[in-house]
Amino acid sequence: MLNEKQISEIKEHLDNAKNPVFFFDNDPDGLCSFLLLQRYVGKGKGVAIKSFPGMNKTYFRRVEEFKSDYIFILDKPIVDEEFFQEAEKHNIPVVYIDHHNVEKPKSAYCSYYNTFYESGLNEPVSYLCYRITNRKIDMWIAAIGCITDGFMPDFIDDMKKIDPELVNYPCKTAYDVLYRTELGKAAMIVSFALKDSTSKVVAMMKFLLNAGGARDLLEENIKTKPIIQRFNELNEKYQKILKKAEEFAKGDVLFFTYSGDLSISQYTSNQLSYMYPDKAIIVIYSKGNLSNVSMRWSKDIREATLNAIKDIEGASGGGHEHSTGARIPTDKIPEFREKMLREIKRIQKS
Repeated sequence: MLNEKQISEIKEHLDNAKNPVFFFDNDPDGLCSFLLLQRYVGKGKGVAIKSFPGMNKTYFRRVEEFKSDYIFILDKPIVDEEFFQEAEKHNIPVVYIDHHNVEKPKSAYCSYYNTFYESGLNEPVSYLCYRITNRKIDMWIAAIGCITDGFMPDFIDDMKKIDPELVNYPCKTAYDVLYRTELGKAAMIVSFALKDSTSKVVAMMKFLLNAGGARDLLEENIKTKPIIQRFNELNEKYQKILKKAEEFAKGDVLFFTYSGDLSISQYTSNQLSYMYPDKAIIVIYSKGNLSNVSMRWSKDIREATLNAIKDIEGASGGGHEHSTGARIPTDKIPEFREKMLREIKRIQKS
């Protein structure tokens, strides 16, 4: 949790910014973090960062394109030092808010906020941004960011009071909300909408910047029709992938590899971990020379992941203790699988 001094500092930065640019990770937590801050200040542009795991200096061209006077980076675990050097060269302040267990930026030219170092907690950045802006009208946005990141926000009971039908299940966990409620459906609509073309994602962002609540996402009309159609299209494919993955639910580890035109391993691993909480979940989306890996486990899957990839050339990864991601060369999948299984067994015995 951010303290009052940190909140005050970030709000001062927001107030000082005349034309900010918000760089955010291309997932619901990152998107909702941007929405919360932009709706609060009513100005600036948003740019989704699709590169994994880091953000390199080429993104600085967007700062120049927008003629931005302030840079905010949200929910991105790694930012290249060259990006900060460009910002310093142009004398543009950088405010960086994150929650990952990663090394702090070496550059002193940024105001860096990461509550993991102070509390050991990893509240989603959307939760932190909601505590900064403190606008109850935007609570639904923060809730979507939190539950898609596996975090149960302490304001969920307030959400129930605002609209009981949105959270009409006795939810104990974030995934109860995500998979069993109407609010969760709204969250999945946002998640799948991010898997569209850039122009359609931008249109979706503009819609959400003006939306009045989660109900606006659930009701099909001329504005929401493309978003809901995209959800229905991807959800049909997603359910087939999920059903296929269930066939591999044997033993302590569910190891599932798939290919095709839909990269959705993050959401697949989330739901599989909800369905099989005692298993280590490893989902690989294989396409081309590089494959995306999403992993979940009740034990330290981050440690297992970092140990498994450290000697695999071209591999990268990281994340949280119970939720990590990686990118590996496709031809190294058998090696990665063997190392991950060995690491999981080691941790189980320790």
